[in-house]
Amino acid sequence: MTPAATHHQIGFRLYTDDQRARRDGTVWTLVQGILAPLQFAVFLVSLGLVLRYLASGEGYQAATVSILVKTGFLYLIMVTGAIWEKVVFGQYLFAPAFFWEDVFSFAVIGLHTAYVWALFAGALSPDALMWLALAAYATYVINAGQFLRKLRMARLQAAELA
Repeated sequence: MTPAATHHQIGFRLYTDDQRARRDGTVWTLVQGILAPLQFAVFLVSLGLVLRYLASGEGYQAATVSILVKTGFLYLIMVTGAIWEKVVFGQYLFAPAFFWEDVFSFAVIGLHTAYVWALFAGALSPDALMWLALAAYATYVINAGQFLRKLRMARLQAAELA
């Protein structure tokens, strides 16, 4: 059965009992729980700086630095998230429970990486770089929503089992 089909099964459980125990027992769950809101805070600040630049033409350097910091957080949360997935599910990425979130994460990483490449290669104008950053941020928001949905699903399933 494909990972996509797994999500549509009646009674699909996000975690087995063993996986839940590993999730609750690993430090990587705490790391993800700290990094995710920090990354979101950096995103909000950066989004404001990017929009300020696009609206006024001012603050290009601050916006650029903020995008690089946001990208650094993204890489960090992706690496630590892969470690978390390995501990909990036994594979670094694309565990059935998080398959589509991981797939979309690569779109997010791809766009952020394209921004970094374009910046250092001088391949795009400052305005085009900011629009690329906004595209990367739009994918990030969708991906964050995917993970928040899974967090809610896990809480609801835990309440059902209790």
